[in-house]
Amino acid sequence: MAIANQKGGVGKTTTTVNLGAALAELGYRVLVVDLDPQGNATTGLGIDARNFENSMYDVIMHETPMEDCIEPTTVRNLFVAPATIDLAGVEIELVPAFSRELRLRKAIERIVDDFDFVMIDCPPSLGLITVNGLAAASEVLVPIQCEYYALEGLSQLLRNVHLVASNLNEQLEVSAIVLTMYDGRTRLAVDVAAEVRQHFKDKVCRNVIPRTIRLSEAPSFGQPITVFDPTSRGAIAYRELAKEVSNGAPKRAG
Repeated sequence: MAIANQKGGVGKTTTTVNLGAALAELGYRVLVVDLDPQGNATTGLGIDARNFENSMYDVIMHETPMEDCIEPTTVRNLFVAPATIDLAGVEIELVPAFSRELRLRKAIERIVDDFDFVMIDCPPSLGLITVNGLAAASEVLVPIQCEYYALEGLSQLLRNVHLVASNLNEQLEVSAIVLTMYDGRTRLAVDVAAEVRQHFKDKVCRNVIPRTIRLSEAPSFGQPITVFDPTSRGAIAYRELAKEVSNGAPKRAG
């Protein structure tokens, strides 16, 4: 599952980390693949860049096996394939590379059966890294913040998903849209939520993610919200979203 939206600050990494942790809490074996050069999903799960040898840069550029890059987190069943700032160079370095759009798919194919969910945190752009993420995924989850301009740029993302589906990955589809940073006290949030639901119908998840201070504090402690403040509104919202997204899917045997 690729988590993508080329708009920055919409809650992509927050959703990847916390939905991943909530799925792991349900007993699913989850891998978070950090494709963002900022590495926020990596640090948000408590992984320090000084403590690992291989990152997603090595997987994509040097074809290092994915299993050599995966790190356990402090959350049971939750693993991360970390990112470093080196990934920023991939956009340029990949240009002359052979089958450059499919590097990630080939890497993930080797380990995909070891996990129930592989969640790919894409950077806020539509460059080669995001194309690799979309080419490797079977579905796309799009976080949309409940603010003005929420739908801006979304048609471009949907066009790109369609392009990737037509040329590289025919099974790819937008499977879920998640409303984030929702503040029910504001008329704007209510209106945006209604507009998104009217536009995308049942692709929009029933559960919305509230705007809360605790959700924004958790990454600086290197913990998902389910660990940082298990009883908070944010933790409850991501647990409910995890139930909705997993929809009772069977767990891996063993």
